[in-house]
Amino acid sequence: MERLWRGALPPVLILALWETSARTGAMTYASLSYPSAIVRAGANALLDGSLLLSTWQTCQAALLGLALGSAIGVLLGSALGLSNIAQRAAGPTFDAMRAVPSVALMPLSLLLLGWGLAMEVSVIAYSCCWPVMIATSAAVRGVEPRLLEVADALELTPLARLWKIVLPAAFARIGVGVRIALGIALVVAVTIEIAVNPRGLGYALVLAQQSLKPDLMFGQILWLAAIGFALNAVLSMADTVRGAP
Repeated sequence: MERLWRGALPPVLILALWETSARTGAMTYASLSYPSAIVRAGANALLDGSLLLSTWQTCQAALLGLALGSAIGVLLGSALGLSNIAQRAAGPTFDAMRAVPSVALMPLSLLLLGWGLAMEVSVIAYSCCWPVMIATSAAVRGVEPRLLEVADALELTPLARLWKIVLPAAFARIGVGVRIALGIALVVAVTIEIAVNPRGLGYALVLAQQSLKPDLMFGQILWLAAIGFALNAVLSMADTVRGAP
């Protein structure tokens, strides 16, 4: 408890100083608003449903893109990890592809799919694929050789070997890649919504900025941070439960 209070003291002091400075006129920047107004604006957005709708749209795109990108990343990473031939043949191509920033694909995806969920999910999936692929490839290559000997002794098919032996043994390290991809998914989702896709929290941020509502804008940013924290906590909990005996 004492450690918690010590950790909370600096942000509490900063918020108190911010509030006091704004109300006494020591801080005259209207674009910064102040903490109590930010909380009030965020609460109003929650009550009228606009923030919840934007949250659903952003999380829908981010989680669908994460799921699709993770599935592709696991498949590619497993192939690269299990086969030296595949690694030598396809590894350089994948290295070149993942060097392309995902946001650079927004114009192409917009041209092919138009505005909407599909365009956003495709770019998010592309960005999430690479960390999961790298984590999976490294995890598969690090599987205990004796487990592979068991698979050989049981004469498992390649698919059964992957599903029953390799992936369960590599699960924890693959989970790390998925958690990294989760943060990327949220960043890319909001970036797309700010730049080209009129939906979700990113677009709501743009509207708040254009309407000169800094309190609402700050409230939405804090809400985004809470969403990221909550999703990461859920994945951490899943890893803990999966690793429990």
